[in-house]
Amino acid sequence: MKKKILVIEDDQSIAELEQDYLEIEGFAVEIASDGNNGLKAVNALDNDLILLDLMLPGINGFELCKQIRDVTNIPILMVTAKYEDIDKVRGLGLGADDYIVKPFSPSELVARVKAHLAMYERLIQRETPKEEISIRGLQINTAARQVFINGKEIPFTVKEFDLLRFFAEHPNQVFSKEHLFERIWGFDAIGDNATVTVHVKKIRKKIEKDTDNPQYIQTVWGSGYRFKG
Repeated sequence: MKKKILVIEDDQSIAELEQDYLEIEGFAVEIASDGNNGLKAVNALDNDLILLDLMLPGINGFELCKQIRDVTNIPILMVTAKYEDIDKVRGLGLGADDYIVKPFSPSELVARVKAHLAMYERLIQRETPKEEISIRGLQINTAARQVFINGKEIPFTVKEFDLLRFFAEHPNQVFSKEHLFERIWGFDAIGDNATVTVHVKKIRKKIEKDTDNPQYIQTVWGSGYRFKG
């Protein structure tokens, strides 16, 4: 199966150049031309690596890198037009795995992409999949898709389970309703952000002793929700 590369780049000529050389090497490539569409593509597509330009319209590359790291550990290669920006990338600790400076040679680009894909592959092969998440009496069996409270199994719908699992796998991070809807239901799904609110209420009824004072999924007013780890 071809590895999937997401190119987030507003310069069409550069994006198409990257796409051409990566496709010649056997990769499948998708292009997003700004930060907002880039974030949607991150949530909607099953990517293996991201090439991320720093200076983007909409959400800029710095902020987008932070948001990507909230949801995935796949390699991120930052693309910058100036050497001066390299220190910014390092200093901000954005979570990028590498950087490449424009203008770059196609062979260098391909070599770095292959190297980081290989490193990531070795890393995930060493990791043992976490089949059970246990937090203060709440047990989530990700393989069997079962939820238990103090040893008692609680029935969950598909989306309720997916949402609870996502929360539990990203403890102590705040996610907006918009982000959660796109992540769990998909950008093209029928519905709106109220769907998230409804599902959070249903989950709380099933796992919380006191839904007015939740101990797991907490509301962060004006921002969204956070799972207390």
